[in-house]
Amino acid sequence: MAENNKYDLVVLGGGPAGYAAAIRAGQLGKKVVCIESERAGGTCLNWGCIPSKALLKTAELYSKLKHLEDFGLSCQKPSFDFEKVIARSRTVSDKMAKGIEFLFKKNNVEYVVGSGRISVPGMVEVIDGPDKGKFFKTANTMIATGCRARCLPGVEVDGERVMTSREALVAKKLPKSIVILGAGAIGAEFAYFFNSLGSEVTLVEMLPQVLPQEDQEVARTVERSFKKQGMKVRTSTKLDDVEVQKRGVKFTFNPEKGKAEKGQAEALLVAIGVVPNLEKALSPKVRIDLDDRGYVKVGDNYETNLKGVYAAGDIIGPPWLAHTATYEAVQAVNGMFGAGKPKRVTLFPACTYCQPQVASQGMTEQALKEKGIGYKLGKFPFTASGKAVASGESDGFIKMLISEEDGEILGVHIVGAEATELIAEYGLAMSLEATAEEIHGTIHAHPTLSEGLGEAAAAVSGEAIHI
Repeated sequence: MAENNKYDLVVLGGGPAGYAAAIRAGQLGKKVVCIESERAGGTCLNWGCIPSKALLKTAELYSKLKHLEDFGLSCQKPSFDFEKVIARSRTVSDKMAKGIEFLFKKNNVEYVVGSGRISVPGMVEVIDGPDKGKFFKTANTMIATGCRARCLPGVEVDGERVMTSREALVAKKLPKSIVILGAGAIGAEFAYFFNSLGSEVTLVEMLPQVLPQEDQEVARTVERSFKKQGMKVRTSTKLDDVEVQKRGVKFTFNPEKGKAEKGQAEALLVAIGVVPNLEKALSPKVRIDLDDRGYVKVGDNYETNLKGVYAAGDIIGPPWLAHTATYEAVQAVNGMFGAGKPKRVTLFPACTYCQPQVASQGMTEQALKEKGIGYKLGKFPFTASGKAVASGESDGFIKMLISEEDGEILGVHIVGAEATELIAEYGLAMSLEATAEEIHGTIHAHPTLSEGLGEAAAAVSGEAIHI
């Protein structure tokens, strides 16, 4: 193979890790190709983060329209066209995917639609799509093939009676009733969406709380809000004996305490996590070290056990977030081309876009107690925020946890309006090792929701003005 056909980097996967890796390599002047099986942007942009947020915005607006009288406004009974709701979300995804394709061209990244497979280290083959059979010789390879939804064993996903998040994003009609199995971020977001548009929603979680990774107090607030919105929430409950029928799904609610109970719904959405998407990426000759769950093992520089073969994003395991995937990919590329010492993810924001929104970073109060770490707490309720009350969005609170020993910010938790936007200030503070006192000493504009960030920091030392 001619030397000018050798690439500096071949990226397998075009999601937040893959396209970021390819674009960063392009910025560094490297010869790079990105191979994506569907479309630039991967699952997040086409079947996850972006289209789901378009749907959630529609649900939020529709919910507000139903409460216009609270603002002294009135209009005829609001309605919606479900097909148009879904179509808008697909339009948003299409627009963003075109944006990634533009960025590829801008940064001289070659883009191939198909599945890439590492034949041997240093050689990648396209095994399907228009360029099937094409080979790329490369100095470096990045595996960024991500994950796919975990399914219930023995229960076929048909896109109508049984769905994962992917099928829900292109649903043909709004189900009259739906059971959502799994109350993590994806399950909670879809529960809010379907309930807001009028579906009878039951949210089922095997663990003791909704949003199991979040602070317990935050989770209780979300659960109370969901119930107030009309949802049924069943925690510490398994879903057994799932039987798909022509007109719906039958099952058994099996709580940790109490008696089992039969149930049925028009549809079932399975949101019980993800599994690694690695099957097509490696030939039988290529042996990459995996952990016991099937995720790719990498070192501090994101290199696998094979020299020149790297991995980043969901394929290397949790936290399975688009923004951490992008961070990992950029760090890996910087390291492989000498543009900086790569860093692994330590602190990161976790966000859930239901209403009320949830955002957090660092340790929960429960984790601090379990580890016996002394801490101080500052908390500010949105009911004391003039902007939140004026906006009709006063549910929730901001919580800051700091070390009793040295004042380090150990964890921050927000539940309420625009939580996913507000978390950024605390994230920067933790990255810079700022203190609660320094956040308190920063003037926050009035009236804003962000004032609450300063007030929560001030509450640590009992100096909050508005509570």
